[in-house]
Amino acid sequence: MKYRLEVFVLPVSDVDRAKEFYARCGFHCDVDHDGGEHFRVVQFTPPGSACSITFGIGMPSRAEPGQYSGIHLVVNDVEAAVAELRERGIDVSDPYHFGETGQGPGVHPERIDFGSYASFDDPDGNSWLLVTGRE
Repeated sequence: MKYRLEVFVLPVSDVDRAKEFYARCGFHCDVDHDGGEHFRVVQFTPPGSACSITFGIGMPSRAEPGQYSGIHLVVNDVEAAVAELRERGIDVSDPYHFGETGQGPGVHPERIDFGSYASFDDPDGNSWLLVTGRE
């Protein structure tokens, strides 16, 4: 049996603001279905990802906007991802890594998989983590 994570509902407070933000991040808008004032579903997929995010009005979620943290986006070059997001106007942290003494600046000295990070928040405060990993 395979279990594939393909979409999750992300709580946001303003659908149009979230839509603009994720488009600016370079995510692809797959769906924007307006079912009236009580229902709207918007789906975005990060470049190269098999998993999408969905948000909207009338979406099933127990979480309040801004409560999601540490949503991982695995990239093969965290420095290039940071540069690309900054070029798109996204406020993203400088790269960092963890070592024996805790968190340190810059990419991991040995550039190991899952060793270098950067982070950014959407307009509601849902936080995303860029992490280097295998393709």
